[in-house]
Amino acid sequence: MIRIGIGNDTHRLIVGRPLIIGGVNVPYEFGAEGHSDSDVLAHAVIDAVLGALAEGDIGVHFPDSDAQWKDANSFQMLADVMRLAQKRGFHTVNADATVMLERPKLREHIDQMRKNLAETLRLDVTSVSVKAKTGEGLDAIGRGEAVSAQAIVLLSD
Repeated sequence: MIRIGIGNDTHRLIVGRPLIIGGVNVPYEFGAEGHSDSDVLAHAVIDAVLGALAEGDIGVHFPDSDAQWKDANSFQMLADVMRLAQKRGFHTVNADATVMLERPKLREHIDQMRKNLAETLRLDVTSVSVKAKTGEGLDAIGRGEAVSAQAIVLLSD
């Protein structure tokens, strides 16, 4: 059986937080606001895997009302979700994601993001795509107020 899931996530950018995307600490004056480490790319992939499993969303499994997830590493959360997929008899076939961020430019970090995701999803890096787009000066992304990510993941038994 093949299952596909789509995920997305958005976080406000604020002063005083690190900007962690795809497990990479991206140097920038603003970071993503949130309960965990607010890794928008990891969160979108988590939701995509959970969607493929028909297991709800990140808030069901890692609620922001639970203190144990305060400043949690999102890749640990993704690893937990992958254990759930494996327990259900599924493995990842491929993943494709897009990060939307006006600045800073992410090109120099994309390869490491792909490697981090590939390792956690138990894939060869050639089966993981990460792209970066700007908001072209439009909406909250374009004004530099937020970071967002979308992901799609294919699972197979």
